[in-house]
Amino acid sequence: MGFGSYSVENSITRSALKGYDTKSTHEVFSQRSINSAMNPYNVKLRESRDSKEHPDSLAIVIGLDLTGSMGSIPHHLVKEGLTHIMEKIMGDGEPDPQVLFLGVGDHETDNSPLQVGQFESGDELLDKWLTDVYLEGGGGANEGESYLLAWYFAAMHTAIDCHEKRGRKGFLFTIGDEPTLKEIPKHTIQALMGDGQYENFSAAQLYDKAREKYDVYHIHVKETRAGSMQSTIDGWKQLLADNLLVAERKEDIPFIIAKTVLKKEDQTITKDDVGSIDEIML
Repeated sequence: MGFGSYSVENSITRSALKGYDTKSTHEVFSQRSINSAMNPYNVKLRESRDSKEHPDSLAIVIGLDLTGSMGSIPHHLVKEGLTHIMEKIMGDGEPDPQVLFLGVGDHETDNSPLQVGQFESGDELLDKWLTDVYLEGGGGANEGESYLLAWYFAAMHTAIDCHEKRGRKGFLFTIGDEPTLKEIPKHTIQALMGDGQYENFSAAQLYDKAREKYDVYHIHVKETRAGSMQSTIDGWKQLLADNLLVAERKEDIPFIIAKTVLKKEDQTITKDDVGSIDEIML
């Protein structure tokens, strides 16, 4: 996948025409169960491939927490955040980003703890996949959410030309306000993915596997009650070290993603970009 081109102007116009600024989160995200096109069952691969239109593709996976406290983040992305990400990345020297949206929930309690789109470059299709996610709004009173499922899927079920052809890793971001669940049993993976040979995995194992072809980051959002807990940040820091990124508020997320992808030492995020901010990265 990855056909089409991204137009900032078209994206802004579409957002206005569809009323993303005025509609509620649940009006914009109208799925009331998992979209069949985003069901990972029997999905073998999602592919980010070079083409004549995009000869230097760069795979970017964005894994969104779709549990109760995080539903406002997809809404912010579709209103304006994704436009900021693509505009900044493409304007500063990465002409061919291809973005795949994943949705993660809680594999211990939710009906749809993993949802997967396709790698896309065009504004219309990116808008489609983002708004097709099902905001299940679940999660449970357990030890976290299933961010490790994003690592599993990226490691086991994606093929990306930037790594296969050029030895360049893609980027994988998960976004949320909870710890990651510590393990996932093979029977759960089989129930999600379909017939196949599976094994039990710990979060640390899946993080390491995803890092074979992606630079893997987690953006921890502090603005919720759960996100403000220092113990959660400390746990992520122990697992990810410098690959933990902290957002004081959801509006910071697009600029954290763009800055991380561009990796320019002299690039700064100004108050004009994100408003009044106290901290972008931990």
